[in-house]
Amino acid sequence: MHKKYLIYCLGLVAISLIVTACRSTKFVPEDKYLLNKVKIRVEQDKAQQKEYNLSADEQIQADNLKNYLRQKPNSEIFGFWKLQLGVWNSQGKDSTKWINRQIRKIGEAPEIFSEDLTQQSLNQIKKAMNNCGYFLSSVDTTMTIKKRKVSLTYHAHPERPYRIRQYTVSLDQSDLKRFATNKNATLKEGMLFDSNQMETERQRITRLMHIRGYYYFEKDFLQYIADSTYNTYEADLKLTLQDYLIEASDTIRKAVFTQYKIEEIVFHTNSLIAEENADIPDTVRRGDYTFLYQGRKLIRERTLMKTVRFKPGDLYNELRLERTYSALNALGPIKYVDISFEQISEDGLRCTIVLNRAKIHSVTADIEGTFSAGDWGIGAGLGYTNRNLFRGAEELTLNGKMSYEWRQNGGRAIEGKAEAGLRFPNNIKLSVGYNYQNRPDEFTRTIANAGVSYYFTSNRNRWRHSFNFLDINYVYLPWISDRFSEEFLQPTNILKYSYEDHFIMGWGYTGTYSSYNRQQPLRSYWSVQYGIETAGNLLYGINTLFHTGKTSADADDDSDYYKIFKIRYAQYVKGDVNVTFNHIFGKHHRLVSHAFLGVAVPFGNASSIPFEKRYFAGGANSVRGWTMRSLGPGIYRGNGARIDYNNQAGDIKLDLNLEYRVNLVWVLELALFTDAGNIWTIRDYESQPGGVFRFDEFYKQLAWSYGIGLRLNFDFFVFRVDFGVKLYDPSRINYDGKQWRTAANGLGWSDDMSFHFAIGYPF
Repeated sequence: MHKKYLIYCLGLVAISLIVTACRSTKFVPEDKYLLNKVKIRVEQDKAQQKEYNLSADEQIQADNLKNYLRQKPNSEIFGFWKLQLGVWNSQGKDSTKWINRQIRKIGEAPEIFSEDLTQQSLNQIKKAMNNCGYFLSSVDTTMTIKKRKVSLTYHAHPERPYRIRQYTVSLDQSDLKRFATNKNATLKEGMLFDSNQMETERQRITRLMHIRGYYYFEKDFLQYIADSTYNTYEADLKLTLQDYLIEASDTIRKAVFTQYKIEEIVFHTNSLIAEENADIPDTVRRGDYTFLYQGRKLIRERTLMKTVRFKPGDLYNELRLERTYSALNALGPIKYVDISFEQISEDGLRCTIVLNRAKIHSVTADIEGTFSAGDWGIGAGLGYTNRNLFRGAEELTLNGKMSYEWRQNGGRAIEGKAEAGLRFPNNIKLSVGYNYQNRPDEFTRTIANAGVSYYFTSNRNRWRHSFNFLDINYVYLPWISDRFSEEFLQPTNILKYSYEDHFIMGWGYTGTYSSYNRQQPLRSYWSVQYGIETAGNLLYGINTLFHTGKTSADADDDSDYYKIFKIRYAQYVKGDVNVTFNHIFGKHHRLVSHAFLGVAVPFGNASSIPFEKRYFAGGANSVRGWTMRSLGPGIYRGNGARIDYNNQAGDIKLDLNLEYRVNLVWVLELALFTDAGNIWTIRDYESQPGGVFRFDEFYKQLAWSYGIGLRLNFDFFVFRVDFGVKLYDPSRINYDGKQWRTAANGLGWSDDMSFHFAIGYPF
């Protein structure tokens, strides 16, 4: 059945491709042409590159010149299918009809070839090469016309570039000269005569001046003077002040080269009172700080004073100003901030900070349906947030959730969660939580947790750090069914400890980094998340130091362990790293590669990792040919029963994913993906045969799947559906030898294919 369905789908795709191609010029006027293809070719061979002694970074790249095109063809999928143009062309001629207007909103109008825009593109490409030092270069075009469609190729001919022979700095002011000649200077003798690098150097020097208090200094005060000799392809470069500043009056020069201090700071705690004709506000003065209120006080004065990263008497500092913006915008009661400066004395500034109020209280509610392993369920949640609990920008969050699941065997499962968090403006957060789980055919379990964490950002918010100074979990099981006990609580079972009362006390660190640039959203970027956590070390050290006696876990267990409050505690170390690279080809399509590696090792007071800290494979964010928690460890093959899911957990996890994403029309996106990965155990456990990690075997045990997905991208959230198909199933290696899942090996809907519904991208 699935073969016929696949053939039917492929037929529809083929028909749509043919129709789109035939009707691509439907709305192109008779005397015009559709811009079908645009290419850029750099006509410079390796012999020239070697002759000019060009490094890879110094060579002109065609991809870098695409940004200077003033006209581009309609967007394509897979490099040839103009789907959005096809959608536009599917409308009727009558633009007053509602259906045609809607089609125009989600489609893309045909790009009509323009000679003027082509000439502008030629000029911009030549200018871009000139800016890189290729002054004698040229650009021309070749064009082919077929069936009222134009294919255009720009040919860039970069000649020998100019280089900087000698670079000198002619500046008298001491700080300015020091900043221009320090070791971080970006201009060096021998480098290309690149105006982009020259602009970067001006910006670097100006920023250092602003950090050192020179409030009125601007980068336009700096200029370059070049002197070149004909046919040498070299130029002498000198950095100096603009002539008008050199010739300016002493008053102007003094203002430019004066280091200004912050004399006073004024807070307007409601943006309305900063306007003219507003009511006279209440005024509170604290030394050189002034607070102006309109009505009820927004935030305590002391909190605002601590949040600002400079104080009266400090030099004006652009870096601290940026940090102040970030710190104030992070306060819950504040919607946005405006900071300005005004000169009030010969070398003094008044800093005015205008705060706009945000909503203090908010309530959220959600309801969701679930379907897992043939069982239907429903869940509902309620949340409350107070962003200014004690008038010091303390943020209180309360969340609760209840879920109910009907099981195929006639049973049911109930779970309830309650969480509370209190975040202080100094980036310290306190949290507590309680989780109740009732599974009548398995167990009743409660989990209580509490924690203290500290977080901060650095390098313009590219790096984020979170330290969990204290993370406490107490797991209590008041009741376990006889069947579950027989399956998992035998002395030889690795999961036995996970379903006994246990205590976890540890600490951890998590860091994230992203190279994403909001100013260049179409630039490829990396995202990295990494972390480490460990538990039980402090308690183990205390027990060892004071020679506390060990006790046996139970009568059937010969091992002895330390306990706290008569409860055995866990001891382990766990670390993982998560890397994602977005290779962006254009506005509508990108290739995303992802890798995850995690390792958890029990030691000391533990023989295994607690169940809630172990790794699982399969599901919407892992290897999507498998359902959640149904893959691994290693070549272990589950028996298909729900209760066996507990055995499919491991201490090591590896995920490798590759996904091509393309925008089809409007908010609809298509994804093609392939996933590989698995989990393994650190030790060879009797209850998980074939699950242990071995360096000479693990690569043969990587599961592999492929599939297709659809996403609705509404910017504020993404709803996705992924359909995954198994390609290589390691659990069949010792089962039937049919690990490669093909039609000949019995590829089927029930065993080898999975649907996943989720919110957000998988990585």
